[in-house]
Amino acid sequence: MAHPSMLGFQDATSPMMEELLRFHDHAMMIVILIGAFVFYIIAMMVTTKLTNKSMLDSQEMEMVWTIFPALILTAIALPSLRILYLMDELNFPYLTVKAVGHQWYWSYEYTDFKQLSFDSYMVPTQDLTPGQFRLLDTDNRMVVPTNSPIRVMVTADDVLHSWAAPSLGIKLDAVPGRLNQTALTTSRPGIFYGQCSEICGANHSFMPIVVESIPLNYFEDWTLLMLNNT
Repeated sequence: MAHPSMLGFQDATSPMMEELLRFHDHAMMIVILIGAFVFYIIAMMVTTKLTNKSMLDSQEMEMVWTIFPALILTAIALPSLRILYLMDELNFPYLTVKAVGHQWYWSYEYTDFKQLSFDSYMVPTQDLTPGQFRLLDTDNRMVVPTNSPIRVMVTADDVLHSWAAPSLGIKLDAVPGRLNQTALTTSRPGIFYGQCSEICGANHSFMPIVVESIPLNYFEDWTLLMLNNT
């Protein structure tokens, strides 16, 4: 999770977030090289008084500064399109979870089970136990199995919300009357935090998201426990 004075991304906890981090590093390297080259050209133009007349009107030079930027854009666009395709591709999910945004809490429905749904409210500050995080922990977590492809469907009941979990590489708008979906796969067990990322009213800051990833055998025990309690 994020911590004070943090400058980079959170540690990736899903294959998709790992791909996004690689693309970020790839794009930043290209940007740094372009910036260094432009700075070098500006420095040379400022410090030297010599002028190359053959470069003032040169068809070859015009071709270079037209084709070279196009190649750079292609080197950025192709990996980006690949990641966009992977984010939308979802084949044979093991589980489907529907997240519904309300003012100001989330409710989760495990549509593969008949009666497995619950609301998720933020834990008030006065009720926090040692080890829980203020404004981030909830009374009921969204529990998913580790290393399993999961379909997350997001919608809203009243106003615009946004279901976001940075370490998982997910940010999906919750729109009333519209059902958006994305793929979720956790690469290791753990507890991952997020928050609503769309200004949705007075208590927008108080509807956190907590995803708990556990091994499959423990997830089966959790579903049985939840079904017996309903």
